Amino acid sequence: MNVRLADCRPRVAYETGHLPGAVQLDPDTALSAPPIDPAVGGRHPLPDATELARAFGAAGIDADTFVLAYDDGTGWAARCWWLLRHLGHHLCGTFDIRSYEGPLVPDEPQVARARFVPHVRGDDTIEADEIRARLGDRSLVLVDARAPERWRGDVEPLDPVAGRIPGATNAFFEQPLPDGVLDAPELGVYCGSGVTAAAVVQRLVLQGRDDARLYPGSFSEWCRSPSNPIERGDP
Repeated sequence: MNVRLADCRPRVAYETGHLPGAVQLDPDTALSAPPIDPAVGGRHPLPDATELARAFGAAGIDADTFVLAYDDGTGWAARCWWLLRHLGHHLCGTFDIRSYEGPLVPDEPQVARARFVPHVRGDDTIEADEIRARLGDRSLVLVDARAPERWRGDVEPLDPVAGRIPGATNAFFEQPLPDGVLDAPELGVYCGSGVTAAAVVQRLVLQGRDDARLYPGSFSEWCRSPSNPIERGDP
């Protein structure tokens, strides 16, 4: 088994200094598709599976590669983990580079291209139509990975409308999961644009909830449709 370090920070951070041997998987050009219309897919749409497979292959990742993805607390490493899993690759771990105390280097390693064959899952996402149709359905628990003040709708620094999807439970991605979430019959997880939600999905999967589904467009998509209700304040 090969091991590949994957830096999931922006290019400028990678060029300033990264772990020796690490390749870059850029958040905007590899781990996201261009946000043509945030109302369809959100601010960080899922990349096309074929293009993503090419990016993983260019990074030297194949079926036998264990990927160790890292970021600096933004959630992008978990996004890489989720995307690999979405394409059928389960050899991945994540960590926060802020806990690393060793040397950093500016030079980009020369990596041999690998053949990454995607096997796209069809059971790991939930979309707006299903959420809208199941609002009030207690068998589906929606989990909002944003900070509590954004979940409540006190502030909204990135999207045009503040608030949350009605009935959503707050589980800020930087904090432990709230009580009871693991016992939910079904779980759908979202955030602002589908990035930090991946960190919560990862935590759920590691605690036995392999069925947790990500809403890729997340609140940045949801809030842009006049037909989607918004909830604010404490429950």
